[in-house]
Parts: sequence; C-alpha cells; structure tokens
Amino acid sequence: MTTSPRDNPCSILLLAGGRGQRMGGQDKGLMLWNERPLLAYVHEVVRPLTTNLIISCNRNQARYAAFADQLVGDEQQDFPGPLAGVLAGLGIARHPWMLVLACDAPRIDRALIEQLLSGADSAASPLMVRQAGQWQPMFSLIPTALLPVLRKRWEAGERSLLRALLGQDLRAMECTPDDPRLTNFNTPDLLKT
Repeated sequence: MTTSPRDNPCSILLLAGGRGQRMGGQDKGLMLWNERPLLAYVHEVVRPLTTNLIISCNRNQARYAAFADQLVGDEQQDFPGPLAGVLAGLGIARHPWMLVLACDAPRIDRALIEQLLSGADSAASPLMVRQAGQWQPMFSLIPTALLPVLRKRWEAGERSLLRALLGQDLRAMECTPDDPRLTNFNTPDLLKT
C-alpha cells in the first residue's frame, strides 16, 4: 500500500524536546549518526506523508525549523516529558489524527509508518506499537479529538503518555521483539553502530 497525504490526512509530530540525559545533556535530534542529524533520517521518511509536520523542541528552534511546518515547545519549563510535547502537538495539529514519533529512531521506514497510519479507524481509538508485550509510546497514532481528555489527565498529575492512552481503548500494532526499525538511539554507544 502506498499512502499519500491526500489519501489519509494526518499530522505528524516528531518529539525532540527532551533533556537528553543519556546523551550527556545534548539535543538528541541534532546529534550526528553517519554524518547526519538523527532527526534527518526520520524526517526523510515522514516528510512525503504529511502536509502538517510538527516538531516538539524546547531548544535549538532555529535548527529544527528547517525540518518542520510548525514548531511547538512545552508549556511547562524543565522538560516535563513526552506527554507535554504530545499535548502541545495536539493543540496545533491540522488533521483528525496525529502520528507521534521519536526523533532518535533513524531506522524507521515507510512501511512501518504506513502500517501505523492505516490504523486510523472510525472509532477514533489510539494505536501504539507493542513488542513482546511492551508498549512503545514513541510510535503512536492518536486522534486529535482526545486532546481534552489527555489534558485533563495531565492536569490530574499524569505524566506518562502510555498511562494516559491506556484508558482510551488503546489498540496494539504488534511488531517483532527484534524489529530494528524501532531502535531508539538514546545513548552515545548506539551512535557508533
């Protein structure tokens, strides 16, 4: 199946707003792997699939702007986590669905993204990759209509994207435990591979 933005309009959010603790505080999306920023690999795959590419970043906005249609930052200071970035993205998304991806997964491919995008259903329930029983929140498809519910969960103190979505009829897209496309490059050692 080949997807185009006209077939299945979907906003895509790339999360690049983290603290980068395991990378020594560096901005993960801009760290180089094979002489290119990690984000560039994800961007290359998803750019043809959306008319609304959003990047959540809390620093280096000028560098990220070249990759995005829109930029967002967390409303709260001190890097509160991915759910904050997702809430900000949902707040400006232009389409009924928003695909959430991490900036540090340079091995994703179009087939994986198209499989996730094909999970948009009329019931408007979110979809998330699961491997051997482990949910992977950084590979999720979320109906933008869930913004008020997720915002209420945030206001009640929830900070986990997974826990916030589990109460919303979350569906699983099963992937094999060793699927290399889902590898997050979140430590310096992985950049050497």
